Amino acid sequence: MPNTTPFHLAIDGPVAAGKGTVSRLVADRLAFLYVDTGAMYRVAAFLALEAGANLADEAVVTGLIAQVTIEMHNPLVAEKDGRLTTVVLNGDDVSWKIRTEAISAGASTVAAHPKVRAILVKKQQAIAKNQDVVMEGRDITYRVLPEAQLKIFLTGSDVIRATRRHLQLLTRGQDITYAAVLAGIKQRDDQDIHRVTDPLKKIPEAWEIDTSELSIEQVVDVIVARVQVMRSV
Repeated sequence: MPNTTPFHLAIDGPVAAGKGTVSRLVADRLAFLYVDTGAMYRVAAFLALEAGANLADEAVVTGLIAQVTIEMHNPLVAEKDGRLTTVVLNGDDVSWKIRTEAISAGASTVAAHPKVRAILVKKQQAIAKNQDVVMEGRDITYRVLPEAQLKIFLTGSDVIRATRRHLQLLTRGQDITYAAVLAGIKQRDDQDIHRVTDPLKKIPEAWEIDTSELSIEQVVDVIVARVQVMRSV
């Protein structure tokens, strides 16, 4: 008899560790929904910046995020333009609008607000409730999906991660130096690790995978193999 219990794969890790690409490909291989929770914090930053609001003002950002509808789905055929996921804000596709360095930095700021996190965690849990998902972020393994069947912590050296992110941004046509990207990653790591509410951390039961010397395909293969074994038991 096939196992009908939804399988939850939770992946945490620092910025540019390969979480998005790995999670997307794993989801494709397993026919799971891919959920990029970081995109939700990017949406919060996007809303605040569009409104001319102060990102540090928790009450304002919370008010903005509480009033909107955020939908996420695997890209449809017509949407396959290099995106990992489609993010729809109040009916408007903002998948690329939220992928800038300014939004990335802003996302780390708004993610430090407990009330913003509380709202978005509930949205994330609702998405995963009745379906197989690969969900990635900073606090998935212990806050969003603490009962996930498989928990992974993807990591990598800051130099390798900066190199990957720099190439990614150049490919998108963004004019930015490697030095600026590296500095941004170090700052983001510091913010994520030291924030009071739901900081980035590796929990004891998480399977740590250092992607520094591994190809994306190698990482995807070992994760898919592990899930397939677990689901066959």
